[in-house]
Amino acid sequence: MNNKVLYLALGVALMGTTSCSKKLGEFQSNYFNTTPTPLETVGQNVPATITGNIPAKFMVKNAKVTATPVLEYVGGSVQGTPVTIQGENVRANGQVVSYNNGGTVSIPFNTEYQQGMAESNLYLDFQVDQNGKLYGLPRVKVGEGVIATSTLASAATVQPAIAKDNFQRIINEKYTADIRFLINQANIRNNQITAADYVDLNKQLVDANAAPNREIAGVNIASYASPDGTLAFNTQLAERREQNTTKFMENQLKKDKITEFGELTSSFTPEDWEGFQELVSKSKIQDKDLILGVLKMYKDPEQREKEIRNLSGVFNELADQILPQLRYSKIQASINVIGKSDEELINLFNTDPSKLTEDEILYVATLTNDNTRKMEVYNKATQLFPQSYRAFNNLGMTQYEAGDYASAKAAFERAKKLDPSSKEVDMNLGLVQLLDGNYSKANELLGAAAGVPEASDALGVYYLTQGEVAKANTAFGNAKTNNAALAKILAKDYSAAQSILSAVPNADATTYYLAAIVGARTNNESAVLSNLRKAISMDSSMLQQAKNDLEFSKFNLSSL
Repeated sequence: MNNKVLYLALGVALMGTTSCSKKLGEFQSNYFNTTPTPLETVGQNVPATITGNIPAKFMVKNAKVTATPVLEYVGGSVQGTPVTIQGENVRANGQVVSYNNGGTVSIPFNTEYQQGMAESNLYLDFQVDQNGKLYGLPRVKVGEGVIATSTLASAATVQPAIAKDNFQRIINEKYTADIRFLINQANIRNNQITAADYVDLNKQLVDANAAPNREIAGVNIASYASPDGTLAFNTQLAERREQNTTKFMENQLKKDKITEFGELTSSFTPEDWEGFQELVSKSKIQDKDLILGVLKMYKDPEQREKEIRNLSGVFNELADQILPQLRYSKIQASINVIGKSDEELINLFNTDPSKLTEDEILYVATLTNDNTRKMEVYNKATQLFPQSYRAFNNLGMTQYEAGDYASAKAAFERAKKLDPSSKEVDMNLGLVQLLDGNYSKANELLGAAAGVPEASDALGVYYLTQGEVAKANTAFGNAKTNNAALAKILAKDYSAAQSILSAVPNADATTYYLAAIVGARTNNESAVLSNLRKAISMDSSMLQQAKNDLEFSKFNLSSL
């Protein structure tokens, strides 16, 4: 080997030795970029990816580096999961970076959001292991600040589910009596007007006429002929039965001095084939399937009768068992029972609530928009009806709206014991779990409450806490709430968000704060400032919140 070749070989060997033996240099901030910048919450977490572009001639071949992301914020700090970066000669499971060419590494970071993280810095700490020699390197800053807009989702503003009362001021009752006729006759026989069902119907009409809380809404007569004989004859027969029954009822009402009875209406059906088919279907006639087959095959009434008469043995059974039941007039009286007025119910609650039924006292609570008054009514309801799950559920609803979550939870749990199957109670217990951050249990309970109208808003908030924005928007549907608007903001549908915020009933400070965020994201400074002023006027703490919120970092808030 000549000297020139020897010197070259020694040089390469020395370079290889140098790349292994020299101490690792300091990492620089410009080696790294973080996505997103600034950090941004997704649901209740702060996820990010730190990407490192390590230059050539930096990563010595025998160095193993443990890089640990650390987020420091006002009031605390949190460490992320360490990641190993290693040189080419290191036997480990880290991300390998070439000494000669450099390389790219990825360092994930995720932590639960905490108050104060809006003002924060994200660092990487480095610990080096080089052939058993351990030493640290200076930390580098790789990000700052957290936008926490997604955490504005609030279970506290979701309307709990009410267990509805069944109070009806007007309850309609119907009473019927059948006047039966002999074959081919239309006269009303004495034994029909002394029958129990007619006597009861007549008594109900007389009593309703005399009672102050009942009114006769109407009387209807429907007369029929059986489908045997010619259609022309049966038409005349059914019409005579209608006329005779109507005249009889008019005389009866006059005799009983009933002048207010709504309207007396009447109609007739020449041949009651529907009734015939129903009775045959329910009968024990041996050949009933054959009869029903004839009805299905022939639509013309006279052809039907002819074919059925041809079934001579069967027709005799029909004549004995079925046809007599189709020669009648049905009298139906419609009577309204009128309950207590709102004024009467309120007065009874104020003076002697024990005289109210469960449904009446639950209804009284719906007559006010004052949550304290509602709470008073429902509390009394639990005392008067201690086995009423509805009373306890609705008491918990008012306590929840008042911010007394411990009492609300106790009331909901009592309601659950009284009726374990109540979906309204499941929804409200799910809301409490959502508020407490027990998301798995909240999801289970909200799933059990499927179909409860209020559950969609609660489910929307649950999805927001999980960072599932698309599902949240589906759950909210057409809801006009702050939470529904937030879902649109996170989906970057700012027009829809503003539309919802403009329609929120009883807009509060959060409503205007969200509108200011829409203004910031659409670069509308006047919307930012005007909405923040409204928010701060309703909740002064939002001034400092806005100043710390990176959503507004591009705007001068000094005028607030």
